[in-house]
Formats: sequence, C-alpha cells, structure tokens
Amino acid sequence: MQSPQALTPVAEYFKVLSEVSRLTVLSSLTSGAKNVTEIIAITGLGQANVSKHLKVLLQAGIVTRTPQGGNVFYQIADPIAFELCELVCDRLSIRINEQAKQIAALQSLRERTSYSNRV
Repeated sequence: MQSPQALTPVAEYFKVLSEVSRLTVLSSLTSGAKNVTEIIAITGLGQANVSKHLKVLLQAGIVTRTPQGGNVFYQIADPIAFELCELVCDRLSIRINEQAKQIAALQSLRERTSYSNRV
C-alpha cells in the first residue's frame, strides 16, 4: 500500500486535470504549440481564464512555455495527460453503453408489463 505522502503528488496531478476549462485548453494543444490568442480562438474562453489555466498546467509540468519573438507558445510537455483522458473516455463510453442496455431492458419490461395489465 502506498503511503499518503507518496499518493499526494498523484492526487495533485489529477486535481490539475479535474477542471473542464483546463482540459479544454489542453485539448486545444493536441495539434501542436499555440499562443494564448490561438488558444482563446479555439476554446472560446476569455484571456484571463486561459492565462490562469496555462499557469496551473505550466506549474504542474504538463505544458511548456517557449518565447518566440513577441509571442509565447505553449505546448504539451507531458503526453501522458492525453493517454489518461483517453483511458477515462473509453471507460466512460463502456459504462454509458452498459447503462443504455440496462435502460432498454427496463423499458422493454415496462412495456410488456403495461401491455399485459391492459389485456
């Protein structure tokens, strides 16, 4: 069993990834490095919001910051974040499909019961 001290950085990493706007910013970087203006255009988030989330992602080591001329470009430094998101999305998709099957089965049962009560 891992100690709480060992698990704290793991929890912090997941905390960084637990914000929708931050995931949106990260998603905008999947096709390559972007400056803040480009990220704003892709995400529809405000400048202050994007800057705040980029700072958190930068501090967590998930993105890097590279000045180029008068611009600063951000890019993914830790591609494992995308792999984690894909794993979670795949698992959620499986769960949703299972729930849909259960709902369909319940709906079918309800319809059969309703029909037999009318006859």
